[in-house]
Amino acid sequence: MTTLKRISLGVRDDRRAGEFWRQALGYVRRPPRFEGDDWIVLEPRAGEPGAAIAMDVSESPVQEFPRVHFDLDAGDRDLDEEVERLMALGARRVDWPHYPDPPPRGGLPYVVLADPEGNRFCVEGHRSGDGSHRAGTVGRETGSREPSDGS
Repeated sequence: MTTLKRISLGVRDDRRAGEFWRQALGYVRRPPRFEGDDWIVLEPRAGEPGAAIAMDVSESPVQEFPRVHFDLDAGDRDLDEEVERLMALGARRVDWPHYPDPPPRGGLPYVVLADPEGNRFCVEGHRSGDGSHRAGTVGRETGSREPSDGS
């Protein structure tokens, strides 16, 4: 069976991007495998699930509406607290016009962010309390995704 081994990400500042994603995901940096191996490769800690992320310098512009992006799961953390943690690491909120309104029943709320390089990603999870959108949150972060949407 074919499996997803690694995701490659083009960035302008590979060290900055590598440090952001290392802290965001709790991954560890893989040592270079050979002389001249200048890719920054982050892997889950031993025994943890997840695909590796490989970063290399790219001059390609960031896509405003990317065809491929990361979907992060906030896990047992409150969605808004996880968003704040990621923003403290250097992520920024994206004014995303495609949040469903109203959110589909049964879907998880999500927030669209951009990493320090401008690459967009989503964070989804549960909110504390009754699960409704908290007042005072910037933007329209009321979107939900069906768990099986495949993105």
